[in-house]
Amino acid sequence: METNQVVTIFGAGFIGRYVIRHLDKKGLRSIVLSRKPFSKNHILTQGRTGYVDLFKFNPSEIKRSIEKSDYVINLVGILSPTKNFFKVHSDLPDLISKLCAENKNVKKLIHVSAIGASKNSKSIYQQSKYLGEQKVLNNFGPSVIIRPSLVVGAEDSFTNLWGKLSIFPIIPLVGSKFCFQPVWVNCLAQAIVNALDKTGNEGKIYEIGGDKIFSFEDLVKLILKIIGKKRIIFDVPIFLGKILGTTLQTFPGKPILTKDQCLILNEKDNVVSDEHLKIKDLGISPVDIEKKMSDWLVQYKEFGQFTKI
Repeated sequence: METNQVVTIFGAGFIGRYVIRHLDKKGLRSIVLSRKPFSKNHILTQGRTGYVDLFKFNPSEIKRSIEKSDYVINLVGILSPTKNFFKVHSDLPDLISKLCAENKNVKKLIHVSAIGASKNSKSIYQQSKYLGEQKVLNNFGPSVIIRPSLVVGAEDSFTNLWGKLSIFPIIPLVGSKFCFQPVWVNCLAQAIVNALDKTGNEGKIYEIGGDKIFSFEDLVKLILKIIGKKRIIFDVPIFLGKILGTTLQTFPGKPILTKDQCLILNEKDNVVSDEHLKIKDLGISPVDIEKKMSDWLVQYKEFGQFTKI
């Protein structure tokens, strides 16, 4: 890729900041669209001065940004509420890919989905992710689908959640035997940017995972081991998890568990298959997440970063 080319990024959240850093290393400029740009000013510091622009996420700005772009990356995704899944995971990618097709300047669209996306899933989340993929591939030929497993990093909502819950002596866990293949967010971001530069991968799907597979229970135990705490892990049956998730969804704020997530935990493991391309096909060897997690989970140790003093 040539320097000074423009990449429009939909999503200024957890993954977005890492993608911007890798784009900046290649000399690429970023236009970032966010629903709440005034709360995302840190995004402007992820690249060189003048190389990152941040705008309000709205229909007119979407069109205007894509018209200015050489590449487009869609990172937008939500875990709740369920009623918005098709709007966010299907309708938005449909709009973005159609606008890319209308603009001859756009060379490639990277659409980030999720491992497990399937029209046959009982989960509305996975159904909406699959439909979004299909619309992207049908609307714009030079598109690439990225399906990550669980993504972990200093700002994630998974390892930090279990770090916070470690204050309790007993930790309830739904779907304890369900397996993940966690990938460090920086490796995923590098994979996304490498996919932009890769030739001949248009219309392809990449499944991105780390170098190890963990059961849900083993992953929580690893987090507890890193922060030096011993807790009792209580296995909650899926049917009770569905009841709990349905109840938690009625409360204000983001629920820590939903009924739809329980449906996912009762389906196929969230691990890389042999049906699609992998992270190694993008020239990346995933790092050991156990070593990386200790960098940010130290805050949940008894004395935080002062534990070793």
